[in-house]
Amino acid sequence: MFVRAIYTTGDPTKIDTAIRAMNTEGRDLLEDRPGYRGASVFVDRTLGKLLAASWWESEWARQNSDEVMRERRAAMLDPFAGTLAVDNYEALVFHQARPPQAGGGLRLTRLEFDPRDTDLLADTFRATVVPRLETLQGLARASLLVDRERGRGMVGVLFVDQASLAASRSGQAAARHEGAAKAHVSVIGLEEFEVVFTDVRGD
Repeated sequence: MFVRAIYTTGDPTKIDTAIRAMNTEGRDLLEDRPGYRGASVFVDRTLGKLLAASWWESEWARQNSDEVMRERRAAMLDPFAGTLAVDNYEALVFHQARPPQAGGGLRLTRLEFDPRDTDLLADTFRATVVPRLETLQGLARASLLVDRERGRGMVGVLFVDQASLAASRSGQAAARHEGAAKAHVSVIGLEEFEVVFTDVRGD
């Protein structure tokens, strides 16, 4: 699958306006596009951050949908968004242990790597990281997204509730350290979000 990620920051007091727009108009627009496989919205209400991801069965479907979404994106995120960044990724790993749910937690790890090590990263994530994540209580989903050309990627690990997210920090840190060393990647960012909704169909 292929993913478009929208990362916005803004006034925390106005974030609910953006959430409502993404949850209604945004989802309606996406569901009408060919090749749509689901979407997710995550927020950090304290700092004022919103991460939205849409999933597509092909690179063409993702690109085609962006022609429509690009025109409406700013209006949907107004008046919350002060900054907005759009990135495109390929989903190399999508592992779902159980359905995520609203109110759960997402831990996002941002990566940089030599593009020549992309396959090594994917193999390491499947063989080393995922089995360790499966031992963590409350694991719902783990995914690896990459931009092969730029050598950048994201690991998203979802937990069914905030308690499981908090309890997993030590265990996931160990998995992250081992995986980064084996795959020759640099961890350049670590964030946590609340799950607003997610309905990705990975099959």
